[in-house]
This record gives sequence, structure tokens and C-alpha cells, in this order.
Amino acid sequence: MAAAARPFRILITGATGFVGLHLATAIRRTFGSGAEIISTALHAGNDPALGNVIALDVTDPSAVTTTIAEHQPSHIVNLAALAAPSAANADPSTSWRVHLDGPRNIGRAILQAAPACVLVHVGSGLAYGKNRPPIRPTSEDTVLAPTDEYGASKAAADVALGPLIAKGLHSIRLRPFNHTGPGQTDAFVVPAFARQIARIEAGLAPPQMQVGNLDGQRDFLDVRDVVAAYVKTIVRSDSLAPDTILNIASGVPRRIGDMLQQLLGMARVPIAVQNDPSRGKSDAADVILGDASRARSMLDWRPTIAFEQTLADVLDDQRSEVAKTAK
Repeated sequence: MAAAARPFRILITGATGFVGLHLATAIRRTFGSGAEIISTALHAGNDPALGNVIALDVTDPSAVTTTIAEHQPSHIVNLAALAAPSAANADPSTSWRVHLDGPRNIGRAILQAAPACVLVHVGSGLAYGKNRPPIRPTSEDTVLAPTDEYGASKAAADVALGPLIAKGLHSIRLRPFNHTGPGQTDAFVVPAFARQIARIEAGLAPPQMQVGNLDGQRDFLDVRDVVAAYVKTIVRSDSLAPDTILNIASGVPRRIGDMLQQLLGMARVPIAVQNDPSRGKSDAADVILGDASRARSMLDWRPTIAFEQTLADVLDDQRSEVAKTAK
């Protein structure tokens, strides 16, 4: 049956997170009333953007099976995660339970209760670790060699889904590289810079920023481009092989210090920069860069939002958040 003719019942785990909220917006924009979104998160509630949110702990196999059996989704987008690598590295036990046990529980429950469901599993480009010389964009064929708990637990989930795929699970494994945008917390580098600038502009901090590693390079995307790739994956899922693995990346290395200078150029007041060794030492060999040629070909996807616009949107978002706290 053609993908366009399928009834879309899209269950999102971790729906109330930064990416989940953007994904819901993209799904509605693409499908309109042609898709039902089933939002789940660790805690139930009523979200202004999502509406009713169902409680679902992906580390609880019984709860996962019950939820999938009850709602019979056509697709599940697994966003449940400790989103910030710093949080995952600080709590490895929870990180491994959510990142490894969660996807295994979801995959098993699909096979048992909704075998026609497609699992869009969101992993991470950090599963590859840092790029090794000679520096070139990392393809899906690169050996996974993570260097922290976050990347290792994400890599383990990708591997663990393999036996379930062999048993009949249709799972498309996505490996997004760094992404940012409005709504992201300051546990991540771009909003952290933007937050400091917004606080300085508001007179809440002296005009001097504390920074760490500025020489590292990362492959950054706008979250709105990333969720566009997720939606395209859903639309084309019927034509994608059950074991498809796709990087979601820009292929453009962005030096962290250069992104800071772009943000400083948007600041409304002069701001000095001071290195804080506790925030990380500069390391020009610290490079993470992805090759998304496969996603461009198989999904007809490519980034469309200029990164300068992304930075401006993040800064404006942080200005709004600072204004709320200053009241």
C-alpha cells in the first residue's frame, strides 16, 4: 500500500522535550488532520502545544507493551532520552536504562502487539565518537567508537535493535548530529552562549562571558530541519528497508568560537570573553562531522534554514526566557 494511503497514528515517546514539540508541529504541518499524534512522556499531563500527554516510562516493558497494544500506532518516533550528554554522563545507570532498555522494550512490544508498526528510532551521531584523522564527514559505514556514556548507550541501542529487526521489526535508525533551535535549554552550547548574552543585555550579569573549548568543531543543524527529516522518514517508511540507517547532518564543520562570535555580533551591548578552564580546554582536534548523503538521496532531505537564522532565533528565545525570569 502506498505510504500516502496509510492511516497515520504517530506515537511519540519523550514528546514534551525540545525536539518532540518541534516534531509535533512538523507533523501537523505535513499531514494536517491526516495524522493522529499520540504524545507520551515520563509524566502525564496536558501540554499547551501537545494536548493530552500519556505517561509512559520506556524502561517499563509492561507499560510499553500495554500502551502500544492499546493505541496501535502506525509509527513510533522514539525520542525518549537523557537529551543532554552532560546529564547522561553524570548518571550512566539511568542513561543506559533509557537509551538501551527503552528501545529494546519498544521493539519487542511492537513485534508482540503491533507488528505492522514502524519504529523510527532516534540515535545520535555521537555513537561514532570523534572524527579520526584524516578528517572527513562520518558515513553510516563508519565503525561505532563512542567516547562517553551518552554516545556508548546510543550506539548500544542501535546494535541491540539488530536482532529485533532480524525477527521482523521494521525499524529505521536515524543518527542526528548536533542540533539546536528555539526552546533548547542552556545545557547545550549555543543556548548557553545565548543565555549569557541575554542576561548581560538585561543587566543581570557583568559584560563578560565565561567560555571553555572554542576550537572544537561540530556539525550543527536547526532542529526544524532535523524534525523535517523525521517526518520525511515517516512518509517514506514503506519504501525504506527495515534495517535502514541514516545520518542526519549538515556536513559543515562549525568552530564553536566562530558561532560565539556570530552571537556576539548580534548582541545589543559590548561583551568581553574570558576562558574558564573548568568549562573545557580548547582542542582543535575535537571534531564531530557527519555525512548525510544517504538521507539526501533516500529522503530527498537537506537542511534549508540558514544557520545564522538559527543563531538569531536561539538568541531571541533566550531573551524571552530571561525577560520572564527578570519579572
